Amino acid sequence: MNTAMHNPDILTCLANLSADEVFTPPKLASAMLDMLPQDLFRSGETTFLDPVCKSGVFLREIARRLNDGLRDQMPDEQKRVDHILTKQVFGLATSELTSAISRRSVYCSKKADGRYSIATKFTTFEGNIRLPRTKHRWSNNGRCEDCGASKGGYERGEAREAYAYPFIHGINPQELFEVQFDVIIGNPPYQLNDGGGTGSSARPIYHLFIEQAKKLSPRLLAMIVPSRWFTGGKGLDDFRQQMLADDRIRYIIDYSDSRDCFPGVDIAGGVNYFLWDRGYHGPCSFTNIHGAHRDVAVRPLNELDTLVRHSTTLSIVRKAKRCASERNLSECVSSRKPFGLDSKVRPRNAGGLTLVSSNGIGLFPKSEVPDGHDLIDTWKVFVSKASSDHGGQADVAGLRKVFARILPAGPGMVCTESYLVIGPYPNERQASNIIAYLTTKTVRYLVAASLFTQNITKDRFAFVPLLPATKAWTDEELYGELRLDADEVAHIENTIRPWGSE
Repeated sequence: MNTAMHNPDILTCLANLSADEVFTPPKLASAMLDMLPQDLFRSGETTFLDPVCKSGVFLREIARRLNDGLRDQMPDEQKRVDHILTKQVFGLATSELTSAISRRSVYCSKKADGRYSIATKFTTFEGNIRLPRTKHRWSNNGRCEDCGASKGGYERGEAREAYAYPFIHGINPQELFEVQFDVIIGNPPYQLNDGGGTGSSARPIYHLFIEQAKKLSPRLLAMIVPSRWFTGGKGLDDFRQQMLADDRIRYIIDYSDSRDCFPGVDIAGGVNYFLWDRGYHGPCSFTNIHGAHRDVAVRPLNELDTLVRHSTTLSIVRKAKRCASERNLSECVSSRKPFGLDSKVRPRNAGGLTLVSSNGIGLFPKSEVPDGHDLIDTWKVFVSKASSDHGGQADVAGLRKVFARILPAGPGMVCTESYLVIGPYPNERQASNIIAYLTTKTVRYLVAASLFTQNITKDRFAFVPLLPATKAWTDEELYGELRLDADEVAHIENTIRPWGSE
């Protein structure tokens, strides 16, 4: 290829606005459109909506396919382009900046009625890509009733963006454009960073866009979002249950590493895009992609309370659940703040207890421990709440450790919320046996099966069988106990690194 003549697609070169709003690469937008029935692009009646326009890439690619598909029906190019842009493709922008970028992508001009616009029938500068003015609705608790944003972080004057996204703040695009949409497709904002945390601890909002899109009852819905909803978490438990129970989800394409989908963008737990089909009822074709590996299985989504992304993992989890007769180790795992002490608490120079914290180990007064009194004088095990695997990802060798630290804890020992407590146990030997159990590859694999972020909670132990603590289990014994076949054993061995090998 003559590089001097190469004209790169500008939408492949855009820098992302933030971790909250990630631009969609044209290649990804095209892959999502490939899921749709292609006869949609050969009809002059099909209507498309991107309710979260950031770069306009979806509408641009849709218009391109319609332009090819309608060529024989509408041979006059200008009439064809005007029909497509005025009657078939519509968008709601997320901000003033993205509205201008989107119009430039779709109309070749930031003004739809401008001199350089490829459309000739618009009479307003917005055309069919609009940004209706919306506001947050503050409740008495200082949060927006629509999206949960904090008043302190997002209450701004008229001159600044409020990030009150129109689609989830009272704007009905079907009323705005006077159109019933056949296809809704887009890449919604993922989260709100409003002082309550960052990354996986920020407030997710992408599910609100999916829920709102379903309310409009399109024929087809496709969106790309973080895969953290597979296991629930902050504000996502109800949404996860709704998605797992929805047999209209025809396809899910899941990327374990978001960088395989969004180059240079690291989203903990990966990302996925899906196709929801109003007229379909049946199992889902689930594809997991991890580097060069592609795992495809057709299965119902609601078999478990969480969505397991790999078919071999699902087989292992099924066997583990049968082995345990539905009882699992989460029954013995504490919730957050097992002793009521937050992560800022530090050891003291005096006291009758030993405090284990992220700031070190030292003495602490029993009178200042507000909770977990029944555990203080027992044998138990402390497991660090933060996983050693960044964002649920493997290390450079492709292996996962899962737990950062596991500590035996005797009578008189307490911990901050930096640790979970497993127990109690009647003696030191059984506590030691549980440590041996936790450090097996099998147990760590079963925890990792539903661990998409660094934050380990009691729910992540739901796939681990509750086996007797009277013996120190080994992987070889567990492979036999769970009746794993050679391929399943190999999958565990190739996923989890030996404990203590670092």
